[in-house]
Amino acid sequence: MKFLRRLFLLCFLAAVAFGSWKYRDQISVFYHRHFTTKESVEIKPDPERYRALIKELERERRLLEGRYATARTPQEIKQVKKEARVILERELPKLMRCWLGTPWDFNGTAQEPGSGKIACGYFVSTIMRDAGFKIERIRLAQQPSQNIIATFLPKKHMHIRVGKNYDDYLAELISRGAGIHIVGLDRHVAFLVVNPQEGVRFIHSSRSSAKSVVDESRDHAYALKGSNYRVNGNITANDRVLHAWLTRTPFATKR
Repeated sequence: MKFLRRLFLLCFLAAVAFGSWKYRDQISVFYHRHFTTKESVEIKPDPERYRALIKELERERRLLEGRYATARTPQEIKQVKKEARVILERELPKLMRCWLGTPWDFNGTAQEPGSGKIACGYFVSTIMRDAGFKIERIRLAQQPSQNIIATFLPKKHMHIRVGKNYDDYLAELISRGAGIHIVGLDRHVAFLVVNPQEGVRFIHSSRSSAKSVVDESRDHAYALKGSNYRVNGNITANDRVLHAWLTRTPFATKR
């Protein structure tokens, strides 16, 4: 009886080993899909894709700009702005992620992923410029975070929270709906991407241990979590911002 049990165990282990080898590729895909995060995967800057995305986004913007110029009814205007928002919320995170792995530096002013080092303010202003917003890239990057947000949004559309519990802050943020936010912290500025598929992603040029552009989940966004002061505004949900993007209207930097 012992012999039969041992024989069965050996056969079972052999079958498991064979199955693991035969389906090793599928197992690897399943593992990386379900048990790894973007925080654990090394990603390099992608300037080539960045340039292609900028070109395609500008093409889409110009097509919408033409329709917007000929729109006559409130319904037509609303529809073009709705499409503009969809495009920006889809493409802005792609632009940001092309920068992943680009080194951070307090004085970094790189204009393209991987072409040098970049500070948090320059990361935000460069993304906005390259997405088609007519801004003063250098002047905007050098402003306090609240002024950066105020350049795009009126004060009534900015949300300032001091000393608020992190989970409560995120719950309030998510309750306002999807969008691309610029968020200012005690000494930092970044993007918050909020959507049903990914939840909340914190994308920024980080001065922490990573010292590079990173894409962090809510649980790994330690700078956001640890800040006592948070101010944010949903730029893709604002009619004025969408109008300015469609018409290439300049934004005057708040100072």
